[in-house]
Amino acid sequence: MRQAIVRRVRNVHAKDKFKNAVKDVKKLIAAGKKSEAMEAMKKAMSALDKAAKKNVIKKGKSSRLKSRMAKALAKIK
Repeated sequence: MRQAIVRRVRNVHAKDKFKNAVKDVKKLIAAGKKSEAMEAMKKAMSALDKAAKKNVIKKGKSSRLKSRMAKALAKIK
């Protein structure tokens, strides 16, 4: 029981971290701020990799989100 609670807290924290990081990148991309979006994307990729490493999300989901962010960032001029 206690172990499940500890894991849940850790998982929720990791999930919140990568979701907020991805949202920040999407907002900056929508605003057209390429340099700021690139910096935010580094943080988002790191958070996604850590979440995938800890099995909070699957490796494929991490890769898919990173790919989509990179593709959207490349469209900005």
